[in-house]
Amino acid sequence: MSKISKEEVKHVAHLARLQFSEEEIEKFTKQLDAIIQYAEQLNELDTTGVRPTSHVLDMKNVMREDVPEPGMPREEILKNAPDHQDGLFRVPSILE
Repeated sequence: MSKISKEEVKHVAHLARLQFSEEEIEKFTKQLDAIIQYAEQLNELDTTGVRPTSHVLDMKNVMREDVPEPGMPREEILKNAPDHQDGLFRVPSILE
């Protein structure tokens, strides 16, 4: 693959709404090119017979059983509310 160009770096910076000096563009061009070259080394590996994975370690989600439990009493919750009416929280209106 060809090296990344300054124009491509400028284009990506423009898409990200970033502004860089010419020195920074030169620096990022070299850095991005090194990153791409390193990633291209992976194409040289023989991955025949290797199953795709999302993580290098065999990980499983550990979840507890979803058991419904009673909540706090409404009266106790509402006594901490700055304003309430008819068992509900009252908040300032956001629509006119």
